[in-house]
Amino acid sequence: MSWTLHGDGRTASPEAIVRPEERLSWPRTIGFGGQHVVAMFGATFLVPLITGFPPTTTLFFSGVGTMLFLLLTRNRVPSYLGSSFAFIAPIQASMGDHGMGAALFGIMVTGALLAAVGLLVTVVGSAWIDALMPPVVTGAIVALIGFNLGGAATANFQDDPLLAVVTLLTIVVVSVAFRGLAARLSILIGVAVGYATALLTGELELDPVREAAWFGWPDFASPDVTWSVVPMFLPVVLVLIAENVGHVRSVAHLVGDESINDRTGAALLADGLATTLAGAGGGSATTTYGENIGVMTATRVFSTAAYWVAGVVAVALSLSPKFGAVLNTVPAGVLGGVTVALYGLIGLIGVKIWIDNQVDFSLPSNQYPAAVALIFGIGDLTLNAGNMTFTGIALGTIAAVVLHHGMRAIERARRTAPAQRPARKR
Repeated sequence: MSWTLHGDGRTASPEAIVRPEERLSWPRTIGFGGQHVVAMFGATFLVPLITGFPPTTTLFFSGVGTMLFLLLTRNRVPSYLGSSFAFIAPIQASMGDHGMGAALFGIMVTGALLAAVGLLVTVVGSAWIDALMPPVVTGAIVALIGFNLGGAATANFQDDPLLAVVTLLTIVVVSVAFRGLAARLSILIGVAVGYATALLTGELELDPVREAAWFGWPDFASPDVTWSVVPMFLPVVLVLIAENVGHVRSVAHLVGDESINDRTGAALLADGLATTLAGAGGGSATTTYGENIGVMTATRVFSTAAYWVAGVVAVALSLSPKFGAVLNTVPAGVLGGVTVALYGLIGLIGVKIWIDNQVDFSLPSNQYPAAVALIFGIGDLTLNAGNMTFTGIALGTIAAVVLHHGMRAIERARRTAPAQRPARKR
């Protein structure tokens, strides 16, 4: 829990990098920690609002999970653990059929599996992850998760088209009209403008805010053992693996320290335990946040001390029921405007994975796994096997993995098979 002071602690040259094990003076470190809180906040509080989870409880476990992550990675991997959008679809399905307790159980099982993967990576390394999930598979899984949520986004949009349009246009305009941190906060600014519009038009019911206490514990909840929801959550493990591995590699590249990659197993273990802890207490699942990588890239400050500040601030904010009551008043139309943009962007991240890795879609072994996975996900194909329910995300993920590796195996067998000689004519 100690950091080396970078230079004099007050200034850093434009080309200098403040490394994870370094820090600036504490007042400056607190300022950078505040930036990380703002960067993560928009996405982190949106997930519980969309799923119906208590926002302050999610914020509490987000802060606690971040501090746990820093401990287990020994302050070498700067990251904030915010709410994971990959869980939205299975949480909504579980909540609709079985209630919140079942959704929390699915989150716990997912976290435990991710933690187990982290232990495995610590022992044998991460090369097997690249073999199991090549870019065509990873891109398909990420894309189908985003596009699968399109129906929920448009439903909220239709609830109040005016608020949705105001929110969406604000996000779009801010993202291109500004630079730096303001552009990165376009989602948060869009929500603020949409909320203000609802307030001016008298669409908000603020009595719960007035009645809420200023200080108090979050609303904790317990999971209910419901094994039938587990298949809906299992594909999310693959997404969390990809996100964590990508985060660690990005930080190692940006800092110029490849030894950070040795913490991949610890990062997976930490996120798994943080997700399990959240599920046990009523919070949303966690994942490493790209928004905060953007802040580090812009500031060149990678100090994990700033993330400790962010984790402490998140926990402090979660201890105000009045703050949570304000979040619960965000109208469905505002959520619709935000989620139309966000879910589409999640889908495009999957497409970007294909582009960045130059996936060759002239090959059938790349074409069909991606095509089938996307249709299963977008159409939300749902099949039942006994008490188990497999949704479009689960079936799409299975299709992407099985079809790709199955077709590649057939290709290899075809190439290695001895050529057949034509029969002689008699």
